[in-house]
Amino acid sequence: MPDEQKTRCEPAIPAREHLSKQTDRSPSQPKKRPYPLHSARSLVRQVRTSARGRHTFVVGENEAQHARLVRPPGRGGFGLDALWNDDFHHSAMVALTGRREAYYTDYLGRAQEFVSMAKHGFLYQGQRYKWQKKARGTPALDLAPECFVVFLQNHDQIANSASGWRLDRLSSPGRLRAMTAYLLLMPGIPMLFQGQEFGASGPFFYFADYESGLAKLVREGRAASLVQFPSLATAEMQSQLVDPGDVNTFRRSVLDLGERERHASVYALHRDLLALRREDPILADRPCRFDGAVLADEAWLIRFFAEDGADRLLIVNIGPDLHLDPAPEPLLAPVDGCGWQVRWSSESPSYGGSGTAPVYGADNWRIPGGGRSE
Repeated sequence: MPDEQKTRCEPAIPAREHLSKQTDRSPSQPKKRPYPLHSARSLVRQVRTSARGRHTFVVGENEAQHARLVRPPGRGGFGLDALWNDDFHHSAMVALTGRREAYYTDYLGRAQEFVSMAKHGFLYQGQRYKWQKKARGTPALDLAPECFVVFLQNHDQIANSASGWRLDRLSSPGRLRAMTAYLLLMPGIPMLFQGQEFGASGPFFYFADYESGLAKLVREGRAASLVQFPSLATAEMQSQLVDPGDVNTFRRSVLDLGERERHASVYALHRDLLALRREDPILADRPCRFDGAVLADEAWLIRFFAEDGADRLLIVNIGPDLHLDPAPEPLLAPVDGCGWQVRWSSESPSYGGSGTAPVYGADNWRIPGGGRSE
């Protein structure tokens, strides 16, 4: 990547609601009453009014992916600032773990999906969604990247398992570092789950403190909901499910903040990437001008354009080492009279990587892979 990014961090009043039915969530939580879509306008209006001049940022979690939620009222929208992009999480999980069960069925985890999400937000904007046996999403091609919150982990998705394992237990370190770099530098709004920034080693389970009668129903409903994953439907795995009402389930989910120091390389990775996004003059200039391209099934690039030609090239490879010769992709071409210089690499030994040889030279492009198991 030659040179690289400005996020603006302002005080915000949080307002998080579940907008419409959640079809890939556990129904045992117990069910949160869906927030009617038609009420979203009044919710946003109330938040803005109550803020009394303070900056507010309203984010929706809407599995059905109704794009009008984030369009301004003047264009028939509801005026939210952003929506969670579940497609990003699901595609990344397939790419990093290889598992395509249940609501991961409709994702391939290939480079095209990650380029498309940077450029267009949701992957599903009205196409047939095999898992739900119907169309999913609405057209969102007019929405800016800043309308989408992207993430690799959240409380629901980690807890939707028997083990409660975080992503670092399910993928290789090199692949996860590369995908983390994409998450934190790509167009869009990145979201981190608690402990992700230092590689928390403990699990995160679904836990709930209810009276005994309801607790029993929650425990049974939780087990039933996970049957959608064939690997969790066996008697062997069902016997491994923890009790959401057991206080030890909660205690095992509590963070060990001492891991910030013990996992210093993971903490440094996130710290340095956020600094790059915030301080680099090109990567920090949001909204940004960019384009993207697929280099291979597991490799892609995003090019951030600068007014003075000092572009930044973000290359992600979660597959094997890649030698591009020939390299018939125009976004790889340097600015006239210039070359490319590596400014940052996820394979730096500072992050537990194995080092980065020159990636651009006389024999064209040699892009190190992220599938290493160090």
